[in-house]
Amino acid sequence: MADENQIDDNEVEEFSHDLKQRISALESMNERLLDDARQSEGEKRYIKSEMVRLQKEIQRLRFELDRMKTPPMIIGTIKDVLTDGRVVVKSSTGPDFIVTTAEYISPENIIIGARVALNKQSLAVVGVLPPSLDPVVLGGEVIEKPEVSYEDIGGLEDQMREIREAVEDPLLKPELYKKVGIDPPKGVLLVGPPGTGKTMLAKAVAHQTNATFIRFVGSELVQKYIGEGARLVRELFDMAREKAPTIVFIDELDSVGAKRLEVATSGDREVQRTLMQLLAELDGFDAMENVKIIGATNRPDILDDALLRPGRFDRIITIPVPNYIARVQIFKIHSRKMSVAKDVNFEELAQHTEGVSGADIKAMCTEAGMFAIREERTKVKMLDFTKAIDKVMVVDADVTAQSGQMFA
Repeated sequence: MADENQIDDNEVEEFSHDLKQRISALESMNERLLDDARQSEGEKRYIKSEMVRLQKEIQRLRFELDRMKTPPMIIGTIKDVLTDGRVVVKSSTGPDFIVTTAEYISPENIIIGARVALNKQSLAVVGVLPPSLDPVVLGGEVIEKPEVSYEDIGGLEDQMREIREAVEDPLLKPELYKKVGIDPPKGVLLVGPPGTGKTMLAKAVAHQTNATFIRFVGSELVQKYIGEGARLVRELFDMAREKAPTIVFIDELDSVGAKRLEVATSGDREVQRTLMQLLAELDGFDAMENVKIIGATNRPDILDDALLRPGRFDRIITIPVPNYIARVQIFKIHSRKMSVAKDVNFEELAQHTEGVSGADIKAMCTEAGMFAIREERTKVKMLDFTKAIDKVMVVDADVTAQSGQMFA
């Protein structure tokens, strides 16, 4: 009986051991199947995301294909609007056409001079294009305000007062001119030798006001092909009126505003066409409200008389070579960020720099600092300034005399 119980216990133990092994094997298989299921689920999500991405890519390619299949349109300009709703359009291909306009185009956008897109087959107006401006004109706008302020200009108190009255006050306080009953000046012309601060004055005005500042060099308005220079001038003032209040600064005005001659080459005649367009814009039929013009030149003797008359440049401000007091101020302005020794005497330096310009004094301060750096010093001494003056100041008596006669 005992043997039978012993056998039964052994069988039970073997059966239990075998059952545990099977359960362990099944659990291992179940874990593998769960891992495979998770992996399959991840792959399924990835495939779904790829399908969504590919569908979007297919839609984009279809849209691009449809866009490329769209027939090209002709650019035209509206010349007249007829009473029956049709318009006379001058196409870029040459001839004029009387065409209809699409119903979805707002009637107030159909104006004479507007640029429009024409269907290539029917030539109907299917869109109104924004006005185009030459990249040269768009590049003339100064986005960031210049850092130069009136405190950075020395010895030009009278000139700063006059340019404030002519340019800054009409933009900031227009009601004063209305109460007095006068029209503010349209433009200011700055004349003076090179390096005396004409451009710095214009920068200071731009810094002081919130107006749009457009800067141009006169030579940029002179173009190779007939009519291109005049078109640039017209677009320049169109942009100035659109972005008003605006200050337009034309540097080196003599390059485009020289006197007209009876005998001239084809190049001279093109410059004269540009000048005539500039004259028309400065004092033409179109209003110039909130648009102020600042011109600068060091050759006023060659400017055309029509450019200098009142109504165009109402104020001509002469920027002279700095006197003794102005030179002291300019030395202090350009050396205020420098590490200057105690022995530096700006009054004495000003006495030894008679006839120099503000740009020359700035160059002297820079050279003085270079002499200190050459000797590995952090302080600029009086001797450095003296050597800088000797290096920079090259006075030509003939040039000085001619300059004095020109700006007398």
